[in-house]
Amino acid sequence: MHRLTLFGLLVLAACASPRPTPYSYRDAAFGLYSNASFDPARLDGEWRQAASFAPYSNTPCTRGAVRIAPWGDGSTSKRMQAELCLGGERAMFNGRAEFTAVGRLRLSGGDPQMIGLEWWVLWVDTDYRTMAIGTPSGRFGFILNRTGSLPADRLTAARELFDFNGYDLEKLFVFKS
Repeated sequence: MHRLTLFGLLVLAACASPRPTPYSYRDAAFGLYSNASFDPARLDGEWRQAASFAPYSNTPCTRGAVRIAPWGDGSTSKRMQAELCLGGERAMFNGRAEFTAVGRLRLSGGDPQMIGLEWWVLWVDTDYRTMAIGTPSGRFGFILNRTGSLPADRLTAARELFDFNGYDLEKLFVFKS
């Protein structure tokens, strides 16, 4: 009788749906490189979300924004308020962003499964008007711009960096201005 019960439990376990794994927009076989000449002092100010990776071409949330300011304690940490569309879902953060390495930051206390993942600045233009951000896991990637409209040359540059880092460009959704 015990064998029959054990067999039934094994069959039941095999029928259970597997635990969903987080979606990735990048091929992990590619290396991921953060910007080696990144200057955290130039991040301060308002940023508007210009694009985001989403699992479908018509993302259900609207563009987001990020506000960055010095933390005020003499460190390189930043005060960050973010409301973004990541992977087609709204994600919010309000707190401290700490730099873990050049071009890499972690949002202290952020949801570690989504917005709280370590952000890697993959590219920023020389005037700090546009920035491409990704994660080693590929769980999200997005483009921030100082203004609402993203010029074609900077969109092309950001796309090239995402492509170089293994991101699936067919999943990149560019918000309308």
